Order: sequence, then C-alpha cells, then structure tokens
Amino acid sequence: MQVQTVLGPVGLDKLGRTLMHEHLFIAFPGAEFDPAATFDRASFVAEAVKRLRQLREEHGVRTFVDPCPIELGRDAAMMAEIAEKSEMNVVCTTGFYFEAMGLPVYWRARTTEEIAELYIREITRGIGTTGVRAGAIKVATGAPAITPLERKFLDAACIAQRATGVPIITHTQDGVCGPEQAQAFGEGGVSPHRCLIGHCCGNPDPAYHRRVVETGAYIGFDRIGILRLQPDEVRADNLVRLVRAGYGAHVMMSQDRHCGWLGKMARQLSPEEQAHIDQRKAAGDWPPPYTYMFTDFVPMLRERGLRDEEISSILEENPRRFFAGEALPAAGANWMPRATAAI
Repeated sequence: MQVQTVLGPVGLDKLGRTLMHEHLFIAFPGAEFDPAATFDRASFVAEAVKRLRQLREEHGVRTFVDPCPIELGRDAAMMAEIAEKSEMNVVCTTGFYFEAMGLPVYWRARTTEEIAELYIREITRGIGTTGVRAGAIKVATGAPAITPLERKFLDAACIAQRATGVPIITHTQDGVCGPEQAQAFGEGGVSPHRCLIGHCCGNPDPAYHRRVVETGAYIGFDRIGILRLQPDEVRADNLVRLVRAGYGAHVMMSQDRHCGWLGKMARQLSPEEQAHIDQRKAAGDWPPPYTYMFTDFVPMLRERGLRDEEISSILEENPRRFFAGEALPAAGANWMPRATAAI
C-alpha cells in the first residue's frame, strides 16, 4: 500500500510523524484583483522550505498534508517544488470549499457526476498539466447546516472515493455538522474509517465529539493554536477525555496553519487583531510557525496525563492507518501496536 504525495507514491512506512491538516499557501478568490496583494514566489518558496525543514529536523515530522481546496489558491507545482527542496512528504487534495466562501459558479452548475469526474481525474491522472496527483479528497460544509449545494459536492466526493480508494478529509464550520457529514458519507457508500471529520475542536462540547467518533470516523483536533475560535486548554481537555474514553485511535492532531496568504484575510479584522498581526510581523513571527504543536500544545497534553507513546501514536499510527484504509480498533482496544519515537 502506498500514499500519493506531490512527488509520487511513497510507502506507508515512509509517512512517519504526520500533520494531517496544514496549509502552505492560501488565496481566496478575488485577491488576485487587489493591486496591494503582491506575491514573491521565490521568497515564499524559500520561507516554506525553511519552515518545513524546521518541522522535520527539530520535531521529526515527515509528512505534511495540505488539504487546500481547489479554489483557494492551490498550486500543485509549487507544492512539489517545496516538497522536493524541504525533503518532506507533502500530500495535496482535490475538492472544493463550502458554499458561503467558495464553490465557483462554474462548478456549482455542474452535475454531481461531472464534479466527481474532475476529482477522479486529479487523483488518477494529475492536476492540470502538472502531473501532480491528489492523495485525498477535500470536502467542506458551512454552518448551521449542510446546504443542498454542499450536499451535491459531498455526493461527488463519495463517488470519487469509491472509484479511487483515497480517503476524505473535511472542513466543518463553527464546530457543527460533523455527524451530518459522516451520515452523508455513509449514505454515499463510503466506509466511516475512510473519513476524517475536520475542525471538531471548534466545538467545546464533549458530547459532540462522542457523536462524531461513534459514527466510526476519525475526528480532527486540527485547529490547535487558533485561539480566537477556542482556548487550547479546552482542546487539550477534550482530546484527553476522548483518549481516556477509549477513542485515541480516532484522533488526529494538526493546526490548520499557513505559511503564506495572498492579500488580506477573507473577513474584516478588528483594529486589535490587525495590531496583533502587525506586531508579530515586525518580530518576524507571522504567519505563526508550524512548530506550535510541539512547543506549546504537546506539553498541555502531558500536563493532563497523556503519555508520550499515546501522543506519538496519534501523530504516527493514526495517520498511517487512515491512509492504509485499515479498520479502526474497537473503542478501548489496543490502538498503539507499533513502536513510536519520542516526542
């Protein structure tokens, strides 16, 4: 069994420590028309390579999954260049964003089958003329409910997943609709363990997390460090609670961070937020580094009693099993079968 990266397939044993939901570059549609939105490709690539090398050399990360939606500035050729120069496995995806902030008009008008055909082509033949093949499918839904248009794109993802065997990685908005996504995938004939329901740490309710994992899907605590959405202390409490309830095998950890962003944010920032960003830029610390997971959040998990081998299994064994398509162990069963490196 192999996993498709932007540089070609690699064996499961080469994945190692994996961040399952991060981004290299983001550009919301329309930013390209802003004369103030400049982009120096060479400088960005150099910075991204530096940051990925830091992850690899200081924290042992070997695989970086970037589920950038097609319309949010996904650049497969640039991903491949960064992966080669940083010596990092980078996995990209096919798939679009949610209705309120994405789904280009052209693709809204396509049938479910036409959307699925695009996804299958990008997985099996490559993205455009780059030759880079997607290794997973991205799905996104908004809040407070999945819209009919979003459901069409979920159905297309199900068709593509069944045809290609690659897994599905999702975005949820405001910590809602995770169980509903899982239900839609099941109705589309996709096994729950082939799905990672993303951004569930945006919901502080442990009962919501239990509803997600009880569907048999993986659960993403993958906005670690985004404090305006949730304090990390709450994320750590809820993550440890799931592990102690026997669902450690379901958990994925990541940060949903980026290295570069074209133009302004896709929302208006408050004066306080802008001042904070300006201050961090002046200190050379913006965008925030990918290393926060290891320098700040992992210590929180240790303080709450999580052992290093449990943390390592979340970062290594769970992604390997997810990409392998292996069934999840029953709740409470042994979920740390492999020797894992120290954090």
